[in-house]
Amino acid sequence: MTYKEIIKSLRAKDYKPVYFLHGEESFYIDSISDFIEEKVLTEGEKSFNQTIFYGKDTDSKTLIDTASRYPMMASHQVVILKEAQEMKSLQGLQPYIEKAVPTTILVVCHKHKKLDARTKFAKSLKEHAVLFESKKLYDNQVPDWIADYLKNKKLKINPNASQLIAEYLGRDLSKIANELNKLEINLQEGTTIDEKHVQENIGISKDYNVFELQKALGQRSILKVNRIIQYFVANPKKNPLVMVIGTLYNYFSKIYMLHFLRNLPDRDLSSALKLRSEYFLREYKLTARNYNLKKTQKVIAILKEYDLKSKGVENVSTSEGELMKEMVYKIMH
Repeated sequence: MTYKEIIKSLRAKDYKPVYFLHGEESFYIDSISDFIEEKVLTEGEKSFNQTIFYGKDTDSKTLIDTASRYPMMASHQVVILKEAQEMKSLQGLQPYIEKAVPTTILVVCHKHKKLDARTKFAKSLKEHAVLFESKKLYDNQVPDWIADYLKNKKLKINPNASQLIAEYLGRDLSKIANELNKLEINLQEGTTIDEKHVQENIGISKDYNVFELQKALGQRSILKVNRIIQYFVANPKKNPLVMVIGTLYNYFSKIYMLHFLRNLPDRDLSSALKLRSEYFLREYKLTARNYNLKKTQKVIAILKEYDLKSKGVENVSTSEGELMKEMVYKIMH
C-alpha cells in the first residue's frame, strides 16, 4: 500500500492488525504512526487500550504479551513500537505477526533504513502485514511534494518559491513540513505563495540564498555573487558553508553530466538530470556555455577542496566566511 492508500483506509476505519513502517524517510512513518496514535481511539479509550514502547527499552516477548491482550471497552487496542531499529529481538515478533490478534493494531516504526527484504522476517511481513517502505525523495521531486502538501492546506505556490524552499531546506520532509505549516498559519486559504511570502514567513531571502548564488555563478555575474556572499558571511547560521558547498556540488555535477548529454532532446535531458521541468534546463544550458567541461571539472575540484578545509583539513584558523570568499573567487576566476 502507498502512503495515501494507508491514510485513506485508516480514515475509513479499515484497520489492519499489523503495520510495519520502515525506510530512510521518517516523515511518512511519523505521519502514519501519529494518525493511528491520535485518531483511532477516543481520549477515554486510550487510557486502557493504547501502549507505546521504544525499541531500546523493550523486547519482543513484552511486545507480544501486550499485543495479545484484548481491548477493554473499545473495539481495538493500539500498540506502537517506536525506534524499532534499536530493538535487538525485533525478528522475535514473527510468530505474532503470522497469527496477529485482529482487535490489536500493532504499529512498528523502523526508521532511517529499510528492512532487508531477503530475510524470513521480511517475507512474513509482506504476507501477513501492511509493509510500507518510506523512501527519500529525489531532489527534483521535492518542489512538487511541497506544492502537493500545500494544496492539501488549500494553498498554492509558484514554481520559483517552491524551488527556493527545496533548494534551501533539502530533502528532509519533516523539516520542510514544519516550515510550510508556518505559511498555513499566517496566510489565508487560496493564497498563491511567492518568494516574498517565503522570505517573510520562513526567513529564506528571495534575493540572497544558495539558489540565487548558483544562478549568479552560472551567469558569471561577479557583482551579484559578491553581494550574495557578503550576505552569507553576515548571516552564517542561515547559510552554513557545508550547505552551500553541498548545493553547489550537486549543481555543478549536473553541469558536468550535461556536457556529455547535450545532444539529447530537452525532455530526455531534463529527465536524465532529474530536473523538475524543461523550464529549469535553460539555466543549466547557460551555465554549461559559461563553464566548459574543463572549467566544470575544476569547479568540482575546488568544491571538494573547500569541503575538506571546512572540516579542518589543511586549515587551522581560517573562518567559514573567509573560506567561502576564497572558494567563490576561485570558481569565478
